[in-house]
Amino acid sequence: MEINKNEYNEYVSQHMPRSRAGRNMLRAFVTGGLICTLGQILISLYMRAGLDEETAGTAVSVTLILLGALLTALGVYDKIAKFGGAGTLVPITGFANAVVAPALEYKTEGKITGTAAKMFVISGPVIVYGVAAGAAYGLILWIAARM
Repeated sequence: MEINKNEYNEYVSQHMPRSRAGRNMLRAFVTGGLICTLGQILISLYMRAGLDEETAGTAVSVTLILLGALLTALGVYDKIAKFGGAGTLVPITGFANAVVAPALEYKTEGKITGTAAKMFVISGPVIVYGVAAGAAYGLILWIAARM
């Protein structure tokens, strides 16, 4: 059986799955937006409690990291990430998830050494390169200020 190019293209278009990119982008936008909205609500609450803006920002970061780690440990963050995709990766909660999720896979090396070994599998390179880049940029700024 031979088919021409038009028939083949029609066959492919009928059997090819539809792209979910639009839906996925909308879900990521909404999920990331909700996490950021939570952060904004927290900063308002901390400032209302008497913290200055800088201290409230720090408290929000710590709170969101704690929530991200806790939700990962309870298995809830994975469900949120399945729905929201990249919207859960960008905020600080995504970093907490990247640290805690591998740490939960400690079983092969034991609780203590396994947790310590697995914890920085994903986030370790990010931390190392972030610290190294920060030190390099600081050195460059220090040299530039001396000139």
